[in-house]
Amino acid sequence: MITSLVSQILPPRGHLQPRLDRPLVIVAGLLMAIGVVVVGSASTEVAQANYGNPFYHLIRHTVYLSLALSMGGLTFLVPISIWERLGWVLLLVSLLLLVLVLLPGVGREVNGSMRWLKIGPIGMQASEIVKLFLLIYLAGYLVRRLQEVRSQWSGFIKPMSVMMVAIVLLLLEPDFGSVVVLMTAALGMMFLGGVRLIQFLVLISVSLVAMALVAVSQPYRMQRLITFMDPWAEENVFASGYQLTQALIAFGRGEWLGVGLGNSVQKLFYLPEAHTDFVFAIWAEEMGLLGSVLVIGLFLMLVYRCLSIGHRAENAGRFFAAYVCYGIGFLLAAQAMINIGVNTGLLPTKGLTLPLLSYGGSSLIVCAVSIAMVLRVDYESQQIPPVKEGYRA
Repeated sequence: MITSLVSQILPPRGHLQPRLDRPLVIVAGLLMAIGVVVVGSASTEVAQANYGNPFYHLIRHTVYLSLALSMGGLTFLVPISIWERLGWVLLLVSLLLLVLVLLPGVGREVNGSMRWLKIGPIGMQASEIVKLFLLIYLAGYLVRRLQEVRSQWSGFIKPMSVMMVAIVLLLLEPDFGSVVVLMTAALGMMFLGGVRLIQFLVLISVSLVAMALVAVSQPYRMQRLITFMDPWAEENVFASGYQLTQALIAFGRGEWLGVGLGNSVQKLFYLPEAHTDFVFAIWAEEMGLLGSVLVIGLFLMLVYRCLSIGHRAENAGRFFAAYVCYGIGFLLAAQAMINIGVNTGLLPTKGLTLPLLSYGGSSLIVCAVSIAMVLRVDYESQQIPPVKEGYRA
């Protein structure tokens, strides 16, 4: 078994040594480096006040980053075929995690939501792991049922039914943001999997209606929508619109070139969650519009490389690997877009981290593992010649 695994990891003797996708590695590395800088800058005052150590969050973030890189390195050694065989196991693990996090004494409540599992000294946000595992399961389903997906209604009703179970459990936490991100990635994968246009439009319509109903079903969500329309209203500016108005002030202070690294005023207890959900606003204040455009450009390149590697895998006839890359690309794109949209006031306030930048071990580790999987797909694809166009499914 060990010999078989090694033979899958290493290319046969005499073959050209595959290379890592340099643009993806460089872009992910730059985003991680920016994350260390901005988390260190944004968290000093809060860390000093809460823990007596201005570097408390920076040290923990560095530890998380080291762990994330280690987990990413181990993930890269795992052949993609093994993930495909584990699809059902990952689905069951996902549902188990979502159930456990809701159990009193097992799940831990943070800011009104039961999203965390406490395992000894380690806290784990279940939804971060679940999103990746469910996309791996969906990629396997698309490969197994590709013809059914492309020709019958049942082809996309079945996986969406499974997704609905997970979505209900996520809404019980509640974690509406993860539901939106997961559904966006799943719909993108189904579309690239070849779902007929009429089926896809129906799926989109049903999803949008369901999300709208969920959004207005709870008073606090409805209040966020009202606040989003006019955060500067007298009744909102120091209440439900406080985070958004403070974030917008940060963007205004940043102007073109920013106030300088470490010179943010909004991080001085004005903007809550400055080193987590609103880290992009602090970066914009300190580095200005140009710094903001740089980060957005890096995310665009990150997503492009994921989709490009997926396309290369599809050309090589490796459809599971391709769908995994597509799913990860959509997942990163949706989460980054929502976080930046919330920070800039383009979307209602929602608690989602910015991938690779925000403080948080679960998000950082899952992002590193996801990127390592994409790199593994590219590594394996370089050893397989493209399939002739007429042979492709």
